[in-house]
Amino acid sequence: MVEGTAGASAEGATPLGRYRLMCVMRAFEEACAAGVDAGELRGELHLGVGQEGVAAAMAAALRPEDWVVSTHRSHPHAIAKGVPLLPLMAEVYEKATGLCRGKGGHLHLFDLERRFSTTGIVGSSLPVALGHAYAARLAGTGEIAVGVTGDGGVNTGQFHETLNMAAAWALPLVVLVENNAYAISVPVRDVTAGAGIAERTAAYGVWSRRVDGTDVEATAAAFAEAAGHARSGGGPALLEATCHRFRGHYEGDPDHYRGEEEKSAMRRTGDPIAVARARLVQRGGADADALATIERDARTEVDAVLRAARAAPDPDPADAFRDVFADGGASAGAAR
Repeated sequence: MVEGTAGASAEGATPLGRYRLMCVMRAFEEACAAGVDAGELRGELHLGVGQEGVAAAMAAALRPEDWVVSTHRSHPHAIAKGVPLLPLMAEVYEKATGLCRGKGGHLHLFDLERRFSTTGIVGSSLPVALGHAYAARLAGTGEIAVGVTGDGGVNTGQFHETLNMAAAWALPLVVLVENNAYAISVPVRDVTAGAGIAERTAAYGVWSRRVDGTDVEATAAAFAEAAGHARSGGGPALLEATCHRFRGHYEGDPDHYRGEEEKSAMRRTGDPIAVARARLVQRGGADADALATIERDARTEVDAVLRAARAAPDPDPADAFRDVFADGGASAGAAR
């Protein structure tokens, strides 16, 4: 079971544990996709199928007191931070038992206890994480903040402003860039100038690395190095993880901007679960039957979570103004 930050961190500490985390993440995303297909989920839904290696790589290096601020494609990151699966799924389904009582949906997840949040605005995860890093610096208690963004987010002003301030004040911030080569439908090669994303940090004197995000072991080692740099007082760090988004930008995206040959190739050679599976078998970490059991157990666990989320009550309309105004519905009534 992936329940709570300590559980995710412990599982993420070994190759077999990281494999299990990726299987849970994949099963979770596929369950969400099934909800879209069944007409149960409304609005855009952004899934991270194919990018699980980057998320699972974070788990072991994160502490309960660290903040993670994610993007519109956030479910794997939430699982890596130890957000319990049931309230996470219930929020995606906009149920009263969800993380935000069904008011946030999948774009606006928030778990104060696990110090995890998201924003649907591209690039805006970074200044929020910067604020957490500044608070950590003031508190002097050793936590770090992780801001996740994509290759599209690095072309926003927030990216540069965040790096500049974090570097100027030596803040304990890790910027994690998931470079899946497409900002919605726009290839990164067409809109990103210079040698690359990681190379941009030279202008700010910031530690940076680029890593193959389909290799969970290499990514885990690189993320641990980035987190250690930030935690030790060395200032901010940026890790660019190259990866593949197997599905469209959102569920319903026709994905015509990528050819079938390209999509087939990325699944054939760039699936982080398949890469990890082959390596575990080759190195004797587990046999094929044991890994198949892990995958099956992950699907069983997520299926049970999905059934519970579907059965959960919808939010009570009477609670529409709860958590919005200081005195609940009274302010809303007075405003009307």
